[in-house]
Amino acid sequence: MTQKKVTFDDIARYTNFSKTTISRYFNDPDSLTVKNQDIIAKALVDLNYQENKLAKVLANGKSEFIGIIVPNLYLDYYAEMLNQILNTYEDFGYKFLVFVSKNSEETERRYIQELLAYKIEGMIILSHTISSRELASYDIPIVTIEREDAYVNSVNTDNYMGAVQATSLLYKNDCDILVHINSVVRKEVPAYGRIQGFQDICREHNLQNELILRDLGHSHQEIHRSMLEIYEYLNKKYPHQKKGLFMANDTHANSMLNIIFRDHGTWPDEYRIIGFDDSPIAAQAIIPTSSVGQQIDKIAYEAVELLVSLMSERKKRRPKPQTELIHKNVTPILVRRETTG
Repeated sequence: MTQKKVTFDDIARYTNFSKTTISRYFNDPDSLTVKNQDIIAKALVDLNYQENKLAKVLANGKSEFIGIIVPNLYLDYYAEMLNQILNTYEDFGYKFLVFVSKNSEETERRYIQELLAYKIEGMIILSHTISSRELASYDIPIVTIEREDAYVNSVNTDNYMGAVQATSLLYKNDCDILVHINSVVRKEVPAYGRIQGFQDICREHNLQNELILRDLGHSHQEIHRSMLEIYEYLNKKYPHQKKGLFMANDTHANSMLNIIFRDHGTWPDEYRIIGFDDSPIAAQAIIPTSSVGQQIDKIAYEAVELLVSLMSERKKRRPKPQTELIHKNVTPILVRRETTG
């Protein structure tokens, strides 16, 4: 037989409370005493009540959904960050709607409108295509991760400190030439700190160095071709010299590592390499790869925690307007493995 659907009337009769009190339990529980909340919670179990989430959204316009936009999932950093964000459900109870923007402004704007149509309560943005000024204009709580953040709240890694750690480690490995390989990064993007930190350490110690900034590709195949071109270039320009490579991320580091290993049949003393992120691919590589650990789990948790606090404030009867943006920096941790001796 079909089980009868439990209604607010049923819960009210069972608890001897009014329907208004039952409604307040679902929509404004803090307005009830703890004792009355416990009575209603027990009644829901006794009656085997199943909440109609869709009806709740229609009633109060709150979906308990957070929108996420990531630029891609071929970089291991974004895949692991998304994994860690999704893992926060048990702590905060928010569900997630995820879109991959693929570096297209028009596509990203369409995705944002789609998310807003689903009555999301906030957004976490990792893509770089739309300015923070435009994001702020959507008038919804937003937290960004590792992107330009002049007009929105953010959680980032201390990229400069990470670059200092990486470059200093290569310096201590007695490399003849230090090379930083990265995409072209704008100065207002947090990741620019990796370039700045590399240059400052090289200047401080008067180290021979080269900065290679170029489009490195938007797929594993394109990244591999770029790394192969750079590897051949470095071998030709710096033959028989010990080369210390500071890579922009672990995906690029792993691609370069595979190229070097296949060419030599082993890990040669001529190369040292360190990545950035400490995503799982670094530890699981054919040669476990040194990396600057971004504490991805901590960044993800703090981003969701910050967003939840902003969304909770908006739900209050008299919310306080945010007068100052919040920018959190998470300290990176240097992880030494076999590719740096």
